[in-house]
Amino acid sequence: MAYQKRWQFKVLGVGLLWALGLVMGWMGMGAVPAGATNLAKQPTAEIQVSLGNSDGALKFFPDHLNFESGQRYKLVLSNDSSQKHYFTAKDFADAIWSQKVDAGNVEIKGAIHELELRPDTEAEWVFVPVRVGSYSLRCTIPGHAEAGMVGVLEIDG
Repeated sequence: MAYQKRWQFKVLGVGLLWALGLVMGWMGMGAVPAGATNLAKQPTAEIQVSLGNSDGALKFFPDHLNFESGQRYKLVLSNDSSQKHYFTAKDFADAIWSQKVDAGNVEIKGAIHELELRPDTEAEWVFVPVRVGSYSLRCTIPGHAEAGMVGVLEIDG
């Protein structure tokens, strides 16, 4: 019985070490197990999204985006309107690994759930989708989502 518990502990320990190595590789922090890819160093697919427009439309352009799990993306968000807008997609943000957000002269790292873009501003969000699903996007400023500032972000496997 004691031998079986020691064996189970060793298997669990090896599995945890392998998982840690995989996560660290995704984050560019260490070696990656054979067959895995360092996600932080792969080429980036760029996608442009406008929050509103100069005519005052309360809409995302485009309002439906598709991403492939494991592919690295740079989402270039711009706000050409005269009012601020939010890019809010908490469940989507939980389904991706965010490498960074560049906004002005600031680079932000870590968990990102919402971006506020003031009039005539731009931000770049670099990330890798990791969990397949369909996620809602909306602007959380009162009245904006109700007026049509909503969208769908899909991650395919």
